[in-house]
Amino acid sequence: MITQPEHQAPQGREPLDVNDPRLSRFDIVQEGARRDDIEIVHYEEQVVPGSRAERRLTRTVASFFLLTGLAATAFLAIYIWWPWQYKAGSGGDKLYTPLLGLTLGVALLAVGFGILTWGKKLLPKEVSIQDRHENDPNAAESRKITGATMLYMADELGVKRRPLLGISLLAGLAPIGAVAAAPLVGGLISNPHKNNQMFTTGFAPAEGKKIRLVREDGRPIRPADVSSGGQLTVFPGIEHGVSNKHADSPTLLIHLRESDAEMSRAANQRVGHANYMWGNFAAFSKICTHAGCPASLYEQQTNRLLCPCHQSQFLITDNAQPIFGPASRRLPQLPIEVDGEGFFVARSDYTETVGPDFWERP
Repeated sequence: MITQPEHQAPQGREPLDVNDPRLSRFDIVQEGARRDDIEIVHYEEQVVPGSRAERRLTRTVASFFLLTGLAATAFLAIYIWWPWQYKAGSGGDKLYTPLLGLTLGVALLAVGFGILTWGKKLLPKEVSIQDRHENDPNAAESRKITGATMLYMADELGVKRRPLLGISLLAGLAPIGAVAAAPLVGGLISNPHKNNQMFTTGFAPAEGKKIRLVREDGRPIRPADVSSGGQLTVFPGIEHGVSNKHADSPTLLIHLRESDAEMSRAANQRVGHANYMWGNFAAFSKICTHAGCPASLYEQQTNRLLCPCHQSQFLITDNAQPIFGPASRRLPQLPIEVDGEGFFVARSDYTETVGPDFWERP
């Protein structure tokens, strides 16, 4: 292997003085490449500057970037102003997520096609060959070459010569940046506790009237309807109480055996829930506090409630505390009593938030 002296060009060519004002920016770039043992053997423009082909390609790339900006702006408008809260029926809330996906997809596709078209059709073609890299360049000249290379690359993008590209790029990428930031500041746009929606279920008393516990068919429940050791899924006895409108309300009503009920009452006493049970009956949310699955597999002998999704287990006789699996918070307990007609009612709404919630995130 023949090693060239420092800054010695191949085949004995003397290195150029990069501080020579007569050199063009491309001459400096080419000299820097040679000092790194890179020879630019082919370099040509793909389109003639100022030609109809260049203007057509410029408009095409600009159109992609402007489409990116429009789609990203539409994403932001939908994210902020489109109705998203669930309502029964076929309202506009059903389109919220599909429209977010559509607008974001169009924005990303458009910016991708714009960059590809710019790189494949407008940037010059170059073929370079590198033999070897010298690792001891002159510091001052190296800085000069690096600066000239960066400026030359910026020139080759053609933004100065094609201002439409720069304007469209800014118009397209600025909304994309806002799209990336929108989820981070989304909680500042609208109060997440609006109408107390995170903390109420269908069991919240309406106009001072306590809500009955009912079966799936709407029939109210008496204590005699659940045998000792048995359990029953109950819902709030209100309009649409059994529907998805109140999907946070399904509750497991359990008739504990006498010895188990004593342990449960003692556990309730320890956490200030002394009046949450009625007799030997206790009611717990069926919404798993890990991922919101229905925790509905009740083992009568062990008093464990199992969630089939991720195998979390809750001990009913200890305030439904998690004893196995990924769940880290107990199931909320619904305070219950029996009304004057002998039917179960909720003494109040749940006093803890049902299901997994935002404050559990690390």
